[in-house]
Amino acid sequence: MSQSINLYNQLAKNKLFSKSINFDLKRIKLVLKKLNHPEKKLKNVINIIGSDGKYSLLTSLRYFIEANHQKTSAYISPSLKDIRERFWMGNNFLSYKEIKKTVKIIQKQKINLTIFEALTVIFILNAARRNNDYNLIEAGALFAKDSTNLFNFPKLQAVVNINKQHLNFLKKKTLNEVIYQKVGFLSNFTNIYIGKQKPLVLKRIKQLLKKNGSLIKYPNSWKLIKLGNNFFYKDNKTKIKLNTKYIHSKGLLENLCQAIKIALDLKIHKKIIAKTIPKIKFEARIDYIMKGRLTKKIYRNEKLLIDGCHSETSARNLANYLKTLKIPIYGIWAMTKNKDPDRFIKQFKGIFTKIVTIPIENESGSLSNKLLLKIAKKNNYNSETCKSFEEALRNITSKERKIICVFGSLYLCGNILNKN
Repeated sequence: MSQSINLYNQLAKNKLFSKSINFDLKRIKLVLKKLNHPEKKLKNVINIIGSDGKYSLLTSLRYFIEANHQKTSAYISPSLKDIRERFWMGNNFLSYKEIKKTVKIIQKQKINLTIFEALTVIFILNAARRNNDYNLIEAGALFAKDSTNLFNFPKLQAVVNINKQHLNFLKKKTLNEVIYQKVGFLSNFTNIYIGKQKPLVLKRIKQLLKKNGSLIKYPNSWKLIKLGNNFFYKDNKTKIKLNTKYIHSKGLLENLCQAIKIALDLKIHKKIIAKTIPKIKFEARIDYIMKGRLTKKIYRNEKLLIDGCHSETSARNLANYLKTLKIPIYGIWAMTKNKDPDRFIKQFKGIFTKIVTIPIENESGSLSNKLLLKIAKKNNYNSETCKSFEEALRNITSKERKIICVFGSLYLCGNILNKN
């Protein structure tokens, strides 16, 4: 873990790499040109774009493709426990040695990049060497001038749920502008898959894609259905039982269904898909910690649940799941800046017995635990504050049967997973 932090700090302190976010494709395209266009060597690029659900869609697709005896490279953002998690190369993650070696190659080009652009180039250079069957690439905040918007002829582009996240990066701070930045710059020469959206968002997406020449599959081409206690994927030809003990919420199941639709269109047999579903797990997305150090710090009657939700939409998704649990629920809440904690916490009305607010360890962008306490109290939650996760856990744990839910930030969840 210390190696991961040291490596990220090296990138942050490097004079060529800026921590600030600066949307412009000129810099990364110039570096790639100097490196003889490694991005053109990537086969079957799948761009994954949107506000909530990119990781769960990418992970599901990766499982399905690899179960079909094909290899994938995958680029995700952010990593949870370790910087290496950003770079999946088919059999393993990139090693620290390979990352450092690639950073030296990028430095030799003497072009200023943002850290996210540098990370994208690290992925592209190493994925180009692997020559895997598919390259799954998660976009950053937006897509118009995102450093992953580099491929003229991607195999397909998948758009997950779009909501009001990332307004802070825009001059026009509207949902319409978010949709435009994410969907208005999709390729005209590919297959586009749109995930489940609010009706207004879907209407705007359809307007933007009216003149797009790609083959577009809208979310009415498949359904998530419930029969008895079981959920199923269903389209005009196929029905597949979602046999999973790891994927709990409607939102995450919809992302799984979108991945199933894409996998079927990639000619992956439904038997392979059905056999793979029980193995799929999304770290820090409504994720129960069943083993490890932290389970020894709580009583048998308690369960520890972590979820990195940080938007109004993902908060609602977690809240809807928690409402199904007939057991007391205690929350440990932290968030980063540039989020909307007030709108976020309003989604959990009537769910938590108590909320404990904490800062995120080693995270300069963390909101103050005292500010979060003030917001929790303003919204009439029974709440208190602690200086750390450990202190919060000590204060909450008891022989009473309960769920302890840690939520509000993927960085917070990454810290918890490392402690475990």
